[in-house]
Amino acid sequence: MKDIIVWWSAGATSAVATKLAISKYGKERCKIIYFPINTAHIDNERFIKDCEKWYGLPIIKIGSEKYEDQFDVIEKTKYVNGAKGARCTMELKRLVREKIEKTTYFKHQVFGFENIKKEIVRSERIPKSCNALFPLIENKLTKENCLKILSDNNIDLPAMYRLGYPNNNCIGCVKGGMGYWNKIRIDFPETFERMTILERKIGRSCLKDENGNRLFLDELDKKRGRNLKILIPDCGFFCGDEGVYL
Repeated sequence: MKDIIVWWSAGATSAVATKLAISKYGKERCKIIYFPINTAHIDNERFIKDCEKWYGLPIIKIGSEKYEDQFDVIEKTKYVNGAKGARCTMELKRLVREKIEKTTYFKHQVFGFENIKKEIVRSERIPKSCNALFPLIENKLTKENCLKILSDNNIDLPAMYRLGYPNNNCIGCVKGGMGYWNKIRIDFPETFERMTILERKIGRSCLKDENGNRLFLDELDKKRGRNLKILIPDCGFFCGDEGVYL
């Protein structure tokens, strides 16, 4: 029987999408894969263990054989991000995923895209050859729904959510804006300083100003950028008979 590959990112949406896939296809078929990196929050290890207990399955860690984290990618390639996206995303996730796809006998792949317009559009761009499944879109679940589901199952949210970040990305994500980096400056000053030094070393920056000009982190005004919203599950979700209960 062909495997169901479930891509797990340590985020709330992929965590719930994984549970839905296991409920539908069974533990025997689901293979949960996570791409570990050195710059993930240490609390991710706790979240992994909590989710493994919830699933009754192990989360398999398969990382890049070439790079350790986004800093390693940036320093070696001299590239941060551009029109085609972040180089670290390609090296640490996409290329690893493509290698697994080529070496695994699978029926479907499960992605944790939430039920919002931009994610639905994103799901429609996935090639049909991937045989992709989107449990959250199918069940009309958003990220806030997923946060509530985790809470209802006594699983503490990953530390990055609790600190007020909208996603549980690597610490020092090059796709973050001014507000994100000013928050990193406060919460993770060593990470901020590390990226500041690396930017100057390679002559490339994470940010741009209003005119599209390069803006280095050591030039970033501490007051720039909106404060990030803390995502707190709305108590109104799943209070009735509708929805999916896990």
